[in-house]
Amino acid sequence: MRCPFCHSEDGSKVIDTSHDARGGIRRRRECKDCGQRYSSYERPILATPLIIKEDGTREEFDREKLLRGLRISCAKRPVSAADLDRLAGEIEAHLQRLGKAEVSSRVIGDMVINGLKDLDAIAYMRFAIVYLKLDDLQSVRSLLDRLIEN
Repeated sequence: MRCPFCHSEDGSKVIDTSHDARGGIRRRRECKDCGQRYSSYERPILATPLIIKEDGTREEFDREKLLRGLRISCAKRPVSAADLDRLAGEIEAHLQRLGKAEVSSRVIGDMVINGLKDLDAIAYMRFAIVYLKLDDLQSVRSLLDRLIEN
């Protein structure tokens, strides 16, 4: 591992190792050359299915694209980056556990909408208006009423 401070490739000493719920490993390291400490994060790379979009095209799952969409929905809302990263990780892990070669984009959309509902009601509404194609005030009002009832 290259030191992010002095860029030495001579290695580092692992000081501490911890595991997270998604199977990742966090390592606290110390550079052998400059003595600076830093953390690295390792997670297994498992196959994710191809995503079948609404128009029938297929594309690779892109965690960063998912995070961008989540950030847009949660813009100017009190939702932490850690919560967004956790939700994206849960969605990615679920897709990997499915063990399928392809999955509809609706599956991801449904997971996002359910996750946002738990995180922030406004972010949920923002996403739902686009995802559910709510194009009139009556349908938005209906969704809002259902949200308030629950």
